[in-house]
Amino acid sequence: MIQTIDLCKTYVKRVQEKVYALKSLNLEIEKGEMFGFLGPNGAGKSTTIKLILDIIRPTSGKVNLFNIDVANPESRKKVGYLPENPSFYDYLTAEELLWFAGSVYNMDNAGIKKRTGELLELLDLTEARATPIRKYSKGMVQRVGLAQSLINDPDLLILDEPTSGLDPVGRRKVADLLLDLKKKGKTIFFSSHILHDVETICDRAGIIVEGELRFSGKLSTVLHQSFQDFEVVVQNISEEIFKEILDKDINCHREGDTARLTIAENDLWQLIEFIKSKNLSLFAIEPKRKTLEGLFLELINKRMS
Repeated sequence: MIQTIDLCKTYVKRVQEKVYALKSLNLEIEKGEMFGFLGPNGAGKSTTIKLILDIIRPTSGKVNLFNIDVANPESRKKVGYLPENPSFYDYLTAEELLWFAGSVYNMDNAGIKKRTGELLELLDLTEARATPIRKYSKGMVQRVGLAQSLINDPDLLILDEPTSGLDPVGRRKVADLLLDLKKKGKTIFFSSHILHDVETICDRAGIIVEGELRFSGKLSTVLHQSFQDFEVVVQNISEEIFKEILDKDINCHREGDTARLTIAENDLWQLIEFIKSKNLSLFAIEPKRKTLEGLFLELINKRMS
């Protein structure tokens, strides 16, 4: 669905001073996949999306959509797009904006009318359908932007920060919408700063730092199968035993008579025997997995060091 081949973008900041916004990016997004694209501010996420959509042209390399070079407009017929900061003609209503968007895709009047009603209801905009966009909140503008990106029932959806400006309820609704679209066989590529959303709903993710792709892979493999250590929760712990645990150089945090101990897998059974010998109450043993946030910060800090 999306293929980038050695994609590069360079800007000339001053005379003979180049800024490398993107360096030899190679990505392949498969049909029916939900791919999260992550990176700090200025890493090259929006630049990548604009190159994929042929809004800007690469310095070198190429992009294919549906196995068609993006220089060919045919490649974008079944694509829906939401920019990072959507800006619409604010005198239009949501209904008028969707009518305009549908006409851009050469949809017939009956199709636009039917699809508009469905999307306004889906994104909780029915009551505001006749209200000018200038009177919308930021969250409502984001939702009408999502609606226009879906007007043509695209097979490929490209979203730049789709949950920006939304409250937790709005974010959950958008996440549910994207999951529903994925179930229908749609392919979704989106950038985000909200790591939890990506970790929750994406099949794969890519992390870009200073224009270079530092990670790309299945989150289920990288995160959920990578045990770092274990957290052991113990109750009925006395001050004396707490000090004895600290003397063992075990990472331990105590609240009242409850203590949380962090231990490596190799030392887990030895700790359990110690707990049994002291007649302590073992409340829980929980594996501590690497999180997407942890992986993200690890890659950022590695680059900065």
